[in-house]
Amino acid sequence: MATFKLILGVGVIVLVAFLGVKIIPAFLSNYEFEDFIKEEALHSTYSTRSEDDIRDAVIKHGRDFDIDLTTQQVHVSRTGSNGNGSLTIEADYSVPIDLPGYSTTVEFHPSSKNKGVF
Repeated sequence: MATFKLILGVGVIVLVAFLGVKIIPAFLSNYEFEDFIKEEALHSTYSTRSEDDIRDAVIKHGRDFDIDLTTQQVHVSRTGSNGNGSLTIEADYSVPIDLPGYSTTVEFHPSSKNKGVF
């Protein structure tokens, strides 16, 4: 009986480790990407870069985190003038998770809004 419990316990640990290897990278990439979006919104609020330039930078850095984005998935909007208005960056994407016998898609919606100081 003790051997069965040991085998069952090791099996559960292996299963949890396998699921973690499949699922955690998607959430970690999203966390890093969201941090990048916050930094980009902060810096771009006070710059003269156009919305298209900011969108292209977000898409480019998304690839660094293994996130494939299109221009339709990234929304950049600026209100007011540089430094006086606000800048919003939003991205919507999904990551497929393939497990043996089961596959699903996880939806992510990172975004950030930064207001100017004036």
